[in-house]
Amino acid sequence: MSPTARLLADLIALPSVNNAFLPPRHPHAGEGRVAEYLAALGAKAGLDVELQQVLPHRPNLVARLRPGGKVRQTILLAPHLDTVNFASEQQLRPRTKGGRMYGRGACDTKGSVATFFGALCDLAKTAGRPRGTEIVFVGLVDEEQGQSGSRFLARNKFKADLAIVGEPTNLVVATAHKGSVWLDIETRGQSAHGATPWHGQNAVHEMARLVDALETDFASRLKRRRHPLLGCGSVSVGTIRGGTQTNIVPDHCQIGVDRRTLPGETEAGTRREVAAFLRSRKLKATVSNVKLKPCYPLETDARLPLVRRFLQSAGQRRPAGLHYFCDAAVLARGGIPSVVFGPGDIAQAHTADEWIELAQLDRGRKLLGRFLKSLP
Repeated sequence: MSPTARLLADLIALPSVNNAFLPPRHPHAGEGRVAEYLAALGAKAGLDVELQQVLPHRPNLVARLRPGGKVRQTILLAPHLDTVNFASEQQLRPRTKGGRMYGRGACDTKGSVATFFGALCDLAKTAGRPRGTEIVFVGLVDEEQGQSGSRFLARNKFKADLAIVGEPTNLVVATAHKGSVWLDIETRGQSAHGATPWHGQNAVHEMARLVDALETDFASRLKRRRHPLLGCGSVSVGTIRGGTQTNIVPDHCQIGVDRRTLPGETEAGTRREVAAFLRSRKLKATVSNVKLKPCYPLETDARLPLVRRFLQSAGQRRPAGLHYFCDAAVLARGGIPSVVFGPGDIAQAHTADEWIELAQLDRGRKLLGRFLKSLP
């Protein structure tokens, strides 16, 4: 087993489930165990290490490799330490089979953590560290829920010339990703006895018409607007709740809508567009935002010198785009040009048998190491 794979196995065995998905004080909740483990490894490798308290008992891990001379630029390596919940304790026991490693977080994103941290430690142990480039690894907390780790950096005006955000991209460099807006839509009716439904107004029936309109006509509208890397935005009705009893005409129904946005689209504009569409169809409903914190789209200029250099190191002529949201947009809104990169396939993220290809771990470590060594 390679050093990167061994590190990943250790990380999987240290549970770091986002606190939002477990009861209070659950023994597997929080990123602290992983942060402390990496802090000890980083100190042994000669990195300047700090545990940056973001939430109670949930620190960002900050590990710095200072340059040989004056700091002229800073590269931020930023995977996240938290994972989604697990269905079985077996998911916390790393196992390898057929060139893959299985376990919760293997792909999202402890694979990126092992790859990025390993590449930085490799560089720290050699005499060829950059003369004027500071490299900072920050293991971020809370990406899977509120992005508190990256928002902490942005709020405190962390400065860097490029952020490489660790997410499963199959080692492809992405300069754009979609944003995420969640909407609550409610219809109201009038209750009545199920034996005499004509005395009431069925809110579920109204919602059924509304859902059909969103998933067909509104979705078709979105396909008319395309981004060169991201394609078109999307809409998906993910939840529906209505009625209290089978023999009562429901007077209330509510759905949860996931709207993936393109660069240039805002949360307020997205909500207004949906509301106007429903009005045009004479569908009466109230539309409101759900997320307390905005999840913006990302669009980073691929012509920036450091972005070009990283693309060249990855052997890529053109950048890619991603359908999912991540910490990159938060850091970019905070003033740090950001790209997304890492081993693994997003199709494996959050799955019961989450896995990552071991070969990608080693290739990613070498690729990132080559980029870091090329820096002045």
